Amino acid sequence: MRKIIVAGNWKMNKTRTETEKFFKELLPLVEGKTVEMVIAAPFTNLETAIRETKGSNIKIAAQNMNPKENGAYTGEVSPLMLKDLGVEYVLVGHSERREYYKESNEFINEKVCSAIDHGLKPILCFGETLEQRESNITEKVVEEQLREGLKGVCEKGILNVVLAYEPVWAIGTGKTATFEQAQEVHAFIRKLLTEMYNEEIANEITIQYGGSMKPENALELMSQNDIDGGLIGGAALEPASFAKLVEAGSSI
Repeated sequence: MRKIIVAGNWKMNKTRTETEKFFKELLPLVEGKTVEMVIAAPFTNLETAIRETKGSNIKIAAQNMNPKENGAYTGEVSPLMLKDLGVEYVLVGHSERREYYKESNEFINEKVCSAIDHGLKPILCFGETLEQRESNITEKVVEEQLREGLKGVCEKGILNVVLAYEPVWAIGTGKTATFEQAQEVHAFIRKLLTEMYNEEIANEITIQYGGSMKPENALELMSQNDIDGGLIGGAALEPASFAKLVEAGSSI
């Protein structure tokens, strides 16, 4: 069976004190849950998050990284720094990085390959804007972002990658793709992976949905054949809310 991963992306939220409080409240709520849980915390909170979750079944992710190991890149954080902290996952290609910081598919691909080379698990994010969906080019956009984002990633390496389909028009807008819309794109992604690799690999890779997933719709979304958990923003900021998302993932 494919691994279901429920991941929370805090974005630019929470201080270290708030991070401690979050995990102290969350841990009792998710104790014993077998679904993979990941929290992507800001750089300033990573060490605190790792300390607070030590011995638990929660993994910590960075929200970004530079593909280089070191050098004159002011303000950047390298994969070596993340590994030294004990980070296991890293978000790559989030729509906000693509839109606000103009990250290209080529640069995102560098990050994916660097993460794999350094023993980190990249969560590769991709998806279409509202304009692209209304222009009926969703599949074209998704295929381009995937093929370019995974360029040079071998069959062995791809098994360390988590994919996160995030329709940009449904992030932080309150809009959510219907279950049928989400499943349709996820099925297309699975078919594309079969072409790029093979059917066995395509059936093994976790493909999360990331577009305004919340406790009210999580179970039905994650119950779709090709949706393997979620990459969640706002609904992951409160322990009780995140625990409900984990409960939904655990019941699949």
